[in-house]
Amino acid sequence: MVTAATAISVKDRVLEILSHVPDPEIPCVSVVDLGIVREVKDGAVVITPTYTGCPATLAIEADIRTALDRAQLSEMRIETALSPPWTTDWISDAGREKLRAYGIAPPPKGAAKRALRETAAECPRCGSQHTEELSRFGSTPCKSLHRCLDCREPFDRFKCH
Repeated sequence: MVTAATAISVKDRVLEILSHVPDPEIPCVSVVDLGIVREVKDGAVVITPTYTGCPATLAIEADIRTALDRAQLSEMRIETALSPPWTTDWISDAGREKLRAYGIAPPPKGAAKRALRETAAECPRCGSQHTEELSRFGSTPCKSLHRCLDCREPFDRFKCH
């Protein structure tokens, strides 16, 4: 018989396992840190890609499947939910700090509700907000390229959506 306590422990176990599955494009954060893993329910892991055309989606699914299989959780299904769409507000606080430490400016919480260009990107190296966007397109489709006008370092900024 499956009890609520058993269901919670399975969910916690799955989230712990997946917290060690790195995003293939940004390996400093896990798929849990980024909020790609939406929920664990009814024998399924529900994921939402950062956007519907994300080229890493198949790699993410394969990495999650491998992690679940290695943990003897091969009965867990992986389901993709596109609605509501993923938002940068789903990135965990720990994930935001990991992005910053890696050199990527994370969006502030709640930034998805505002226009991206309304707020200056904070330089992940020196913390200055005296920055400029060099290109709307960065090293991956989910980031834009910026430069700090104080320390002069270029950096990616996670696009808010």
